Amino acid sequence: MQRFKKIQLLVLAVFALMLGISFPVAASAAGNNVGYSVSAKIPKNQINKQNSFFDLKMKPGQTQTIQVKVYNVTNSDIKVRTAIRTAWTNSAGTVEYVTPGKSYDSSLKHKMSDITKIQGKKTLTIPASSSKIVTAKITMPKDSSEGVILGGWYFKRVDSKVTGTVKGENTIKDEYTYVIGMKYTEGKVPNPNMKLGKVAAGMSDYNRGVIADLRNPTAVIIPKLKVTSTITDRDGGKVVNKNTKENVMMAPNTGYNYPMLYGKTALKAGNYHLHLVAKNSDHEWVFDRDFTITQAQANKYNNDSVESPGISIWLLIALGALGMLILILLILLIIYLIRRRRRDKEDEDSKK
Repeated sequence: MQRFKKIQLLVLAVFALMLGISFPVAASAAGNNVGYSVSAKIPKNQINKQNSFFDLKMKPGQTQTIQVKVYNVTNSDIKVRTAIRTAWTNSAGTVEYVTPGKSYDSSLKHKMSDITKIQGKKTLTIPASSSKIVTAKITMPKDSSEGVILGGWYFKRVDSKVTGTVKGENTIKDEYTYVIGMKYTEGKVPNPNMKLGKVAAGMSDYNRGVIADLRNPTAVIIPKLKVTSTITDRDGGKVVNKNTKENVMMAPNTGYNYPMLYGKTALKAGNYHLHLVAKNSDHEWVFDRDFTITQAQANKYNNDSVESPGISIWLLIALGALGMLILILLILLIIYLIRRRRRDKEDEDSKK
């Protein structure tokens, strides 16, 4: 039986010192202990030639091919799968390039994965101690769409390289992932904007709370956000939750499900008010929204949460003690039956 250990290697670099935005790029092949690496071939329309990711100035209707070199530094053939991803904002408040997004803001006209297509096979076999070039074709939309399109070129080693060969022992299969950032800028970058969508009770990573759907409907990255929120009971005015999240970065034209988790406090049905402030050094957005938690919602998320109040620590201790008692009684019963059988056999032998 194999135990899979997934290692995602995202090597981050600063692509805009004024904004302080981090972006995934590839490492060089030298000193690589994971068997392979990737490196972008920087084209002439690169905005900043010092960046090792694709930071391209584009025009409406423009077509262009871009290339990445994949190095194999092992003494055997390897396989690497590649794909183009469209950037989105995950629940941790960071820009995600590896896993595909589940949803985007309705303002997103063109996904990176739609306008950039890999040419040829998406799974490469790279010979030992060699390299291969993989090519993608960019086809920019003909309609003028000023701003930033953001994504990443994803690489994952998929050959079955297993460490550990002892029979009967657990083995580990390592999977190594790289992402090269892709940022296309067309025309003038618009000023950022933010909207507040739905606010409702919900779950985040199996923890109950209230989820606020923050939306970035503009084609621009919004970096270094500090989000603070206060939830009050509209019927009594009591503060029931305060939350702060720093260093949030929102990808262009995406939403951020901002979680206000309740911890050990149970959700209660009622009428509530959310006051939320999202700001960075250049912009500030303030939102106020009334919302309601129904009894059905409170029951569902309280029961589903890992912090469920329905299962107290004392109940767990009691259940554990009961299980131990049952086990002891079973052991005593087995001992009693064994001894009784021995006595019966001794009585039968003595009668003979």
